[in-house]
Amino acid sequence: MKKQLQLSVLAVVLIMLGLVACKPKNMTSAVTGDAAVKAFVPPGQYDEFYNFVSGGFSGQLAVYGLPSGRLFRVIPVFSVDPEKGWGFSEETKPMLNTSHGFVPWDDLHHPELSQTNGEIDGRWIFVNGNNTPRVARVDLSTFRTAEIIELPNSAGNHSSPFITQNTEYVIAGTRFSVPPDNVNGDVPIDSYKKNFKGHLSFISVDKESGAMDIAFQIKCPGVNFDLSHAGKGPSHGWFFFSCYNTEQANTLLEVNASQRDKDFIMAVNWKKAEEYIKAGKGKKVPVSYAHNVWEEGTHSAKSEIRKEVLVLDYEDFDDLCYLIPCPKSPHGCDVDPTGQYIVGSGKLAALIPVFSFEKMIAAIANKDFDGDYLGIDVLKYESVLHGEVKRPGLGPLHTEFDNNGNAYTSMFVSSEVVKWNLASLEVLDRAPTYYSVGHICVPGGDTRKPYGKYLIAYNKITKDRYLPTGPELCQSAQLYDISGDKMQLILDFPTIGEPHYAQAAPADLISPNSLKIFKIDENMHGYATKGEKESKVIRDGKNIHVYMTAIRSHLAPDNIEGIKVGDEVYFHVTNLEQDWDVPHGFAVIGANNAELLIMPGETQTLKWVPEKAGIFPMYCTDFCSALHQEMSGYLRVSPANSNVPLRFGLGETAPVSGE
Repeated sequence: MKKQLQLSVLAVVLIMLGLVACKPKNMTSAVTGDAAVKAFVPPGQYDEFYNFVSGGFSGQLAVYGLPSGRLFRVIPVFSVDPEKGWGFSEETKPMLNTSHGFVPWDDLHHPELSQTNGEIDGRWIFVNGNNTPRVARVDLSTFRTAEIIELPNSAGNHSSPFITQNTEYVIAGTRFSVPPDNVNGDVPIDSYKKNFKGHLSFISVDKESGAMDIAFQIKCPGVNFDLSHAGKGPSHGWFFFSCYNTEQANTLLEVNASQRDKDFIMAVNWKKAEEYIKAGKGKKVPVSYAHNVWEEGTHSAKSEIRKEVLVLDYEDFDDLCYLIPCPKSPHGCDVDPTGQYIVGSGKLAALIPVFSFEKMIAAIANKDFDGDYLGIDVLKYESVLHGEVKRPGLGPLHTEFDNNGNAYTSMFVSSEVVKWNLASLEVLDRAPTYYSVGHICVPGGDTRKPYGKYLIAYNKITKDRYLPTGPELCQSAQLYDISGDKMQLILDFPTIGEPHYAQAAPADLISPNSLKIFKIDENMHGYATKGEKESKVIRDGKNIHVYMTAIRSHLAPDNIEGIKVGDEVYFHVTNLEQDWDVPHGFAVIGANNAELLIMPGETQTLKWVPEKAGIFPMYCTDFCSALHQEMSGYLRVSPANSNVPLRFGLGETAPVSGE
């Protein structure tokens, strides 16, 4: 027996050694390490950070807790969401309006938290729509999309929504250069070099309300803008964009846009642009773009089509833009917490260049140029270079920073995160990821105040990390403890959609301001019903307006007759609850849109057009009490030419009519 036990123990040890041997180098085992303890948040306790992660092709924004990796919420932004009625209710439909009409989907890549004095302030988070170019502002008191603004003269809004250190502006570059909106766009595609231009949009943000407006655009050469970041501290007043396809190719870009040895980081002096705008140097250009705003008082959205924008043409000013040579096909363009260093990441490079803002200003003053590119001065690479990180890994993509003078860069090809020192440019540590890591996030890592405790890697390929789910697997995020000298993997967790960039903020910056209910006395919705006695049904021609209330555990009214085939029925449902976390849902059988999800004190509207006669149940879709199943009612629909009178009730049985 003893010998058998010894053999069993030996077998287990050999198996464990084999498993460890199969792991990548430096991968700490969660079995033998303290990873589980570091990531564990006991039941009933809160996470330290909110982690806001882009949903990629889902068009939505996901909210996770750190270090637990628990999914708290999916905030609908650019894509319809039947769970919350986003884009289905009459109130939210205008939020998805564009100059192209109602667009029910977009590709959300990058979130950016609002800042004050270069530090996260926890008020808003901005996100981009990459496909039909838009920027949205999400209110972090309600965790709802508060505003969406479309970008004219743009296509592929990838290089956004990056902000200045006091949220003066949200900046957006165009991924695909296209002919400007005010010219004939029906041109041959191979006339790219002549007719295609790239525009940078500067969206102003009101300091109090957060309201957005396109202050001005800068028309630039027809290149592709990838990522960007604002200067901070000494470099406040400048913005830096990574640019690729400086060859201005229009086909087979993987070959034709990789011909040059270097592309560029474009440095833009936005303070100088402001001066030109104030001096009246901007030109009003006719365009068409949608500006959509959510009003909390009415619980409704409004959409406005605007018709012009102010544009500065780079060709008219020689001190707006400068170009810094960078290894070809750069992706990340990141500014360290001091504002002194700009890190470029050429995806195909075997090094990471770090540029000095101080040297850049000196080179501009000394006119230390290496010619020009389409009329923009190109600064000499050596004149602005702080230094190069040698042999960091393969495929540098994106860099974040901690609070100790260190940088962390994701390596897409070699599937790792590399830690290096900004001053010495020495590689200090490397940690493998699973697999093909894209963006990374250090809480506060692009601000003047990084928190430096965690790093999250967002991976493009999952392979063997989770249980298989057919040909499509979930995307993966991995959480590292970076509080020590060495990075330690402590958790991985699945994400929605395809995560790109992400940001994180301390929970205590956001949670104290989280709204619990909407006060029903402040409900300014035009169809609000603030008590059951006010509930009613009114016919206006073929339109029927149902003033309905929902409270645990019934709808009022819950029986309605006299609806006819072809009527347009508007259910204006007001949730009378004034208690936290008691939403009510509303749905009608056969409705071809979605449900409503109505928060306490809120009013939302479902439009329903019955197509056949019969009895149609309606009910609450969100479990709200022990008698949730009883929270239902009936709708009677009669033929279009019937004479059934309109009537409604609650708590009483209608007399038999003899029909």
